[in-house]
Amino acid sequence: MATKQGMCRNCGSLIIFDDREQNCECVFCHCSFPSDEAVALLENPEGHEFLNEKFEATGNSKTFFPVNPDVVESAVKRDLVSNKQNSEKKNIQNEFEVSPNDVKAPKKVVAIVIAAVAVFVIAVILIALPMRNSRKDLKADITNDIQSVFTGVVEVDTDKNDLGYANGYYIYGQTCQNIKVSVKTAVSKDIANKLYENYVALRNEKLGDNDADDVVMEIYTSNGIYKVDSNGPVFEKDNKESK
Repeated sequence: MATKQGMCRNCGSLIIFDDREQNCECVFCHCSFPSDEAVALLENPEGHEFLNEKFEATGNSKTFFPVNPDVVESAVKRDLVSNKQNSEKKNIQNEFEVSPNDVKAPKKVVAIVIAAVAVFVIAVILIALPMRNSRKDLKADITNDIQSVFTGVVEVDTDKNDLGYANGYYIYGQTCQNIKVSVKTAVSKDIANKLYENYVALRNEKLGDNDADDVVMEIYTSNGIYKVDSNGPVFEKDNKESK
């Protein structure tokens, strides 16, 4: 009796069988099929798909466990074919998938976006910086002559503290349109209105603008709070006095 070698068409395992048998059976998956097909498959497994189905043992197998040196060679050959088939299936499945590389912006587009952002930032700085400097200069000019607002009307502490802020007043706003004044004595509506008019005149002189509609002055006195705008002063009683 002579033996032949073949490859299982179901699982790809090496099969050794009696050369007198027309059919062979795989000892691993029990797939039974013609012996000639097993021999041909071992010689050229390219293009064959191993289904790895399950079969019941027939009990009539005349195949043997592969124990010769060709086992390793056949196993390696089978793995190469199987890996190639899996790779081909994976490529087919991923054919329509979108990867990060597919949506990656070209370098030219990235450079244009970066340049546009840089131009925008520079433009904002060029616009904002002069406005900031202009606002600081206006506040400094008003502060230098602020005493003219209070002289002959009411006494206000114009000295500055350690932080550089004036003790008796505080100017703020885009065009110095807001001012808060602290007075230790009682103040009438006429005095409140006079302080407002003096500040508007000083601001307009420094700003070169005669519009006072947006100017608001808050005056904190011993008898309450005045809020003065272009419509005149409004008096709010102190919380302590209203109780």
